[in-house]
Amino acid sequence: MNIVVCIKQVPETTEVRINPETNTLMREGVKSIINPFDMYAIEEAIRLKEKFGGKVSVVTMGPPQAEAALREAISMGADEGFLVCGREFAGSDTWATSYTLAGAIKKIGGFDLIICGKQASDGDTAQVGPGISTHLNIPQVTYVKKIEEAGDKTMKVERMLEEGYEIIETPLPALLTVVKEINEPRIPSLRGLMKAKSAKVTTFTQKELQLDPQQIGLCGSPTQVVKIFTPTPRVGGQMLKGEIPDIAKQLVDLVKDEVN
Repeated sequence: MNIVVCIKQVPETTEVRINPETNTLMREGVKSIINPFDMYAIEEAIRLKEKFGGKVSVVTMGPPQAEAALREAISMGADEGFLVCGREFAGSDTWATSYTLAGAIKKIGGFDLIICGKQASDGDTAQVGPGISTHLNIPQVTYVKKIEEAGDKTMKVERMLEEGYEIIETPLPALLTVVKEINEPRIPSLRGLMKAKSAKVTTFTQKELQLDPQQIGLCGSPTQVVKIFTPTPRVGGQMLKGEIPDIAKQLVDLVKDEVN
């Protein structure tokens, strides 16, 4: 089973900075980590490879420093890494990002399954995975918490719901987005770390991918951030005391005063 895992290198929470001119995240020179949800995607792909054979390819889009994320994935057990890099891709929203990653996956070719984390910690949109499946015209199952069965042509998974779960069978190739309940990511072995250090990471630029220039980067992003600001701190409220009926009456009176 040949699996492609899409990952994203994100800034650590305390290191988030915004470019005041473009209103986009500043990634270069910022301490970054693999998006936490993507760690579960990497682990699940490696487990499937260990069970069924095949290979795990990991792909990400970002600046040159994102290569470190690919090497970390290789140290866990992935076989190869692909970096989509170039100024043409800068400022991509979820639509342009999914279009670009889909183009990179087509370039890699020969996949049976694509796995993504359910969402990124910096954007929290959960749109890129489904977007990739749309551009590739393959089925998708989101919020997967367990892979029940996997065959040559179909896969049966548990999809997490707010209250319970549902069992879904999908034809392959397909795309899954996974949640943290699916597994516990492994710690890289010394052998894995040594392999990752010397592994070759393939870089895809716009020259190699030949994507539509009108659908990548800021130019191909239908949504753009117009303004970023820090919300005004909330003023402290007041504590209502007494029995529940008394508190309810006080609350109603306060709301009426606010309205009037």
